[in-house]
Amino acid sequence: MTDTEREKRMRNLVVLVADPVRRYLYRRTDAATADDVIGDTLLVCWRRLDEVPDDALPWAIVVARQCLSNARRAERRRTRLIGRIIAIDPPPVAADENAAASTVDGTAEAARVTTALAGLRRNDAEILRLWAWDELKSPQIAVVLGISANAAAIRLHRAKVRLKQELLKSGIPTGHVTHDEGSEDARR
Repeated sequence: MTDTEREKRMRNLVVLVADPVRRYLYRRTDAATADDVIGDTLLVCWRRLDEVPDDALPWAIVVARQCLSNARRAERRRTRLIGRIIAIDPPPVAADENAAASTVDGTAEAARVTTALAGLRRNDAEILRLWAWDELKSPQIAVVLGISANAAAIRLHRAKVRLKQELLKSGIPTGHVTHDEGSEDARR
């Protein structure tokens, strides 16, 4: 592949994956980290351009997940280092003026859904986010999670059932949970 062909392929790849991967990251971390990780993800895409499959979005999300994990590990190392420094030389006490908590989009319902997701196992919450927020179908979710398409469909169905149970606990009517993929029980 010539340099011009590589550049054209990368441009097409960026158009295809940049916004969905950015949305994926923004829902999982702060904006600054997301921007850093999207840059790292696109760099990996450029370096491994010959390995990018035809259905590039799930592959790019896998790369983004790995880059986000690396960023989180680095942040934990920084936090531990800061903790050691603070133990040696503590800063002056300051009041936290930004203690007010806010919901995802300012609505009580969104807060209940966020709470319900937090009540799920991490793997269930992740598969639901991939399905609902990132609009991936079971075969694409399977690629992202490194499992079979059948396993992804089953896990997605089970996660939807668990989310429905969590929402019922918090008082959200079950009609708010829609199911356009999965078994007939998931569509009720």
